[in-house]
Amino acid sequence: MIFAATSDLAGKTRGKAFPLADLAKRAKRGVGWTPTNVMITCFDTIAESPFGSLGDLLLIPDEEAGVELDFEDGGPVERIMLGDITDLDRKPWDFCTRSLLKTALKRLKDASGLRLVSAFEHEFQFKTSGDQPGGAFGHSVFSERRVFGETLMAALGQSGLGADTFMKEYGANQFEVTNDPAQDHRSADQAVILREVTRMTAQRLGEDVTFTPIRNPAGVGNGVHIHLSFLDDAGEPATYDAQGVAGMSQATGAFIAGVLKYLDSIIALTAPSDVSYLRLTPHRWSAAYNNLGFRDREASVRICPVTAQDSSSVARQYNFEYRAADATASPHLALAAIIHAGAQGIEDALPAPQVTEEDLSTLSADALAERGYIRLPETLTEALQRFEDNATVRGWFPADFAAVYTAHKRGELAALEGKDTATRCVAYEEVY
Repeated sequence: MIFAATSDLAGKTRGKAFPLADLAKRAKRGVGWTPTNVMITCFDTIAESPFGSLGDLLLIPDEEAGVELDFEDGGPVERIMLGDITDLDRKPWDFCTRSLLKTALKRLKDASGLRLVSAFEHEFQFKTSGDQPGGAFGHSVFSERRVFGETLMAALGQSGLGADTFMKEYGANQFEVTNDPAQDHRSADQAVILREVTRMTAQRLGEDVTFTPIRNPAGVGNGVHIHLSFLDDAGEPATYDAQGVAGMSQATGAFIAGVLKYLDSIIALTAPSDVSYLRLTPHRWSAAYNNLGFRDREASVRICPVTAQDSSSVARQYNFEYRAADATASPHLALAAIIHAGAQGIEDALPAPQVTEEDLSTLSADALAERGYIRLPETLTEALQRFEDNATVRGWFPADFAAVYTAHKRGELAALEGKDTATRCVAYEEVY
């Protein structure tokens, strides 16, 4: 069987399976899909749907976005193939996250001539067994999980993602896994696959993992850091300019300025759960303000370090990182929002932002405002409101997208009514 999949508004990987022998047919005809499926929240409740029981769609698998994975443990071979949701005439559906990303990438190309290179790095936690005291970044805990780590990295390599690093992180039972960058929408495809392969690896080894933004309000959170850089039409690096602010090329500076300008209005798409905002607070090494930091892991956007010395090698390594995201977001939708914001900055020729190297939480609201910084939304409710209130951001998406997305998310919040913070954390831990 092949599981034809989409990453939906809840950041969940959903779809239908069909026999492998039918791949050629299904790659043309797709499998049937239902509009109201888009309103299924992460808790499997259905938010108020404008579609009701009406309508039909197609989920058309993309043979270039398929993974065949044999764990060689006597179990079944896993096959996942991401695809696009279309109407019956094969036109992209307005709420297909993969199609929305492709539209954003075209806008970036039209505005700047640039192609995106990006990669998602993921933090997650084991739900099984206890954490060793003193194990942060430690070899002993890595060694304890060596079988998992080696199985996972082999599986990622077999899946074509390019295994990069696996490490014990700071938090209890927390690890990080990264894979190689990819161009255009493929990095988001890879992020979806990485999450599913990580879960499958855990299941095969009798483990259980979670990508939830935060398990314990008193503990650390799990972020998704999205690294971005650009190539020009000739395929040469176009992110770096030695004469630019902090090494940013003109296009890079304008792109980041756009991201920062619209960050408070897109965060509902990149950190879209109720508990995301427990993590996005000062001194959690996450993101709380719309600032660009130089090697600062509390900045929403960070200029990453390079190890090269000569200019051409620096240009190939130079990248920046969006940090106000987590795995409750669809990788495709989160990346689409970031690209639209950056493309808006390029179209508006925004000047490169200044770089911070300080703790912004020590500044007063007036001091922040004077320097052009704002505190990001502190709840999902506030984030959704800022998304709705920003006509420019709404305009990047199809006409009904904002209404459908906010209805979906408010349906998610409704499923949590009456639950305290700890119970909400548990609820997200179970579904992500």
